[in-house]
Amino acid sequence: MYVIPASSRRAVYICRVIARLLQISRPVLWINTVGPAMVGMWLTGDLWRWAALPVLLWLTLPFNLLIYGTNDVFDQETDAKNPRKGTLEGARILPDEARPIVVGIVLTNLPFAAYFVAFLPLGAVLWMLLYAGLFVGYSAPPLRFKARPYLDSLSNAAYAFPLVFVPLSLAAPPVWPAALGLMSWSAAKHTFDAVQDIAEDRRVGIETTAVRLGARGVVLWSGLFWALATIAFALVSLPVALVNAAFAGALLYLLHRKPTPPTGRRLYPFSIAFPYVAGTVAGVQLVAAVSLGMYP
Repeated sequence: MYVIPASSRRAVYICRVIARLLQISRPVLWINTVGPAMVGMWLTGDLWRWAALPVLLWLTLPFNLLIYGTNDVFDQETDAKNPRKGTLEGARILPDEARPIVVGIVLTNLPFAAYFVAFLPLGAVLWMLLYAGLFVGYSAPPLRFKARPYLDSLSNAAYAFPLVFVPLSLAAPPVWPAALGLMSWSAAKHTFDAVQDIAEDRRVGIETTAVRLGARGVVLWSGLFWALATIAFALVSLPVALVNAAFAGALLYLLHRKPTPPTGRRLYPFSIAFPYVAGTVAGVQLVAAVSLGMYP
């Protein structure tokens, strides 16, 4: 009878753990961290800077595992009752997976943290610390912004921070209208996406902005922040502002017509596509401008 060597069993176990951590990091959502970082690099006037590579790598598996792994560890009870979890839209972990997730977060993020502290400007490092701190604080007690109305939405402005710390890490000034616009955009999208979870969050006693305002109130809240984002984007790129206004307007109109959690659930795939569409318009325009020597 053939016995699988212990070394092979360990290798198989390690591969399974890595695959599971990759799943928990939500690769479909990596654009929300990598996308702003790429735009931040292009806004410095270069298509590619090798100095940005460590930051871009950090914003793939390591940082997304930090975001979503932390969320999954502290949301096990609510995730177990949420039908969206366990799909591409979010993992549903078992209690014995919490420790491997925490270990994975530490092992993947610590080397990058050490490198950044050693080699990047202090301003960039401080923005990165705030970036990571807000995302950890979103899910982890005692802050747990996700259960605090309005703070849950506003804390998601952190998704725009790569537009600040990537230029700073490359010794270039941030383009503040773009950064502030994306901060407003991120706050709006977070609350819009939370509409689909109103019933589940209310059932377990989590009061988000969406729970507090209701689906109809979210139309006004997200509409305000998406309008502010459109104004800020217009200072940088009129085509991006127009695309943002059109896409956001369509989402808000459809939710306004039938302001219910099921409507939010049906619109969620289109909300996921939103950053891909707007990001593509911004990215193509920036790449063309840099390639033609028109920017900065």
